[in-house]
Amino acid sequence: MPAIVAFETLTDLYQNLTKKYENSDKTAFAFKPNPDAKYKFVTWDAVKEDVTALASYLIDFGIEKDDRVAILSENRYEWAVVDLAIQMVGAINVSLYTTLPPKQCEFILKDSEAKLFFVSTGIQLKKAIEVFGNCRDLKHVVAFDEPKVQKYLDEKYVTLFDTVCARGLKAESKHAEDLKKRALAVKPEDIATLIYTSGTTGNPKGAMLTHRNIVSNVKAAHEAIAISDQDRCLSFLPLCHSFERTGGYYAMMAGGAEIFFAESVDTVAKNMQEMNPTIVVSVPRLFEKIYSLVMKNVKEGGAIQKAIFDWALSIGKRHWQGERGLVSIQKTFADKLVFDKLRLRTGGRIRFFVSGGAALPAEIGTFFMSASLNILEGYGLTETSPVMTCNRYGEEEMGSVGKVINGVTVGIQRLDDNKIIAQLSGEDYPSDLTSEPGEILNRGPNTMKGYWKNEEATREMIDEDGWLHTGDVGRFIKGRLQITDRIKHMIVNAGGKNIYPGPIEDLFKTSQWIDQLVVVGEKKSYMAALIVPDFEALEKHAKENQIACDSMEELIENESIKNLFKKEIRTFSKDLASHEKIRDFRLIPSEFTVETGELTPTLKVKRRIIEDKYGHLIEDIFSEDDN
Repeated sequence: MPAIVAFETLTDLYQNLTKKYENSDKTAFAFKPNPDAKYKFVTWDAVKEDVTALASYLIDFGIEKDDRVAILSENRYEWAVVDLAIQMVGAINVSLYTTLPPKQCEFILKDSEAKLFFVSTGIQLKKAIEVFGNCRDLKHVVAFDEPKVQKYLDEKYVTLFDTVCARGLKAESKHAEDLKKRALAVKPEDIATLIYTSGTTGNPKGAMLTHRNIVSNVKAAHEAIAISDQDRCLSFLPLCHSFERTGGYYAMMAGGAEIFFAESVDTVAKNMQEMNPTIVVSVPRLFEKIYSLVMKNVKEGGAIQKAIFDWALSIGKRHWQGERGLVSIQKTFADKLVFDKLRLRTGGRIRFFVSGGAALPAEIGTFFMSASLNILEGYGLTETSPVMTCNRYGEEEMGSVGKVINGVTVGIQRLDDNKIIAQLSGEDYPSDLTSEPGEILNRGPNTMKGYWKNEEATREMIDEDGWLHTGDVGRFIKGRLQITDRIKHMIVNAGGKNIYPGPIEDLFKTSQWIDQLVVVGEKKSYMAALIVPDFEALEKHAKENQIACDSMEELIENESIKNLFKKEIRTFSKDLASHEKIRDFRLIPSEFTVETGELTPTLKVKRRIIEDKYGHLIEDIFSEDDN
């Protein structure tokens, strides 16, 4: 389905939407002013008023074309206003993850030479104040929320968001002509944003994404997936990440969809039931948690409930795979008995979920498809704006990240001799191309301009022929891309076997006892795992079996608990090759989180951090192997 308005830049997109919905009650965004409030709807006319006022302030402040303006904020309406105002004046959006410590914020502010810094809460303002004096180019800080610590506002370089908007409103007439000229002067080749990598190793790098990069991706997304002005999307993944920025923000805007901001990642389940979305863009972790919760409830419901659930799941799977007739009638009963309840928990109006950022375990994807909660899985990188491939509605295939999108070419390069052995473009379908595995490459208008002030890193990422090297391993199977793992995640065991941990870890994600698992075993004779148990399930088991303990640390050292996990590991490892089987493990008493540093803001595992943090456990596992 084509976009609802024509556009060649993000500035065009915004302006043409405001023209289309002028003098209407069409909702653009919605947010909750506080946890106890209902969602507040913001029309396109109101958005235009706010963006024009802020854009006028930016000009009045002295922001010139291509100047960098930074944002450190959770997903919220003010974030959108700042971004759209930045695009209107031809500046560059530099967005930071709210989980970043002050030192990393300082690096990005200094590297990007940002002049103005917008921050959300008092916590983020505190970071800004801490680093302000070290950032030579930074002139001012604007705070969305009035801080509880009043001394923060005593700084001469801090002003509240409402105050700067009021100043901009007064300056509108003075800068009206200049604002028009600036908006018209924005070109597709201009840089729209710098998106910094998470920096798990070394300093983060700023990917330069142009208007053409993002616009081409948005248009291709609309050709692959139907998004309309009847849709409503829940936004909770970080807007400073390209997946949410393109998929959950610009692509939704381009379809005229309403964007509702979740209060936080922790309130997604509650917010879905409050605002009844038709589309939710997410990472696999959300689906894993929903699946785990459903399976717990089934287990606790007794033999009859489990039999009904298993029957419904079987019927749902057969219906999804195309069986009709009697199966269609049975599916109606399966929905009433089982699946309707699940759909109500997602708001009752979901047309489809979009999953990206990491691999979705096939079994979990199949469960959702069987419940008629379609998941469209895609693949890409920040540096590809981000989408390279995606599954289309009605053509979903679990274990695959779909077909190449229009305008993009994906290649497979053999790892041993660097020869490109297969390639497909979005225009090449239908295709039955099947290839051997290799590194996944990208070429097209979605390829970033390069890394900000880092030509060496750019050359390492994009070769002389224009191929962007993703660092991921995958292959084509009947024209669809299948991801194996990251090259740098590959484990080489003592026997020289190459082992990719991702598929092994995905296998264990359906275990009722396991919440998170990381495979280890570099240069060892067997594979092992660090396991974060499902604490709720474990505590319930301990209570039912009268296992006394004063803490989680004590519980995971209990021999009966260890035996429980040994049995689970053996059961799941039956489906693995001999060199992939998990032979030993250690239980960890606390969850991997973004806040404690083991996960990226998009909930990917930081393997090196985990291996360093729990190195003593890994050493203990392989102590006999090393002797």
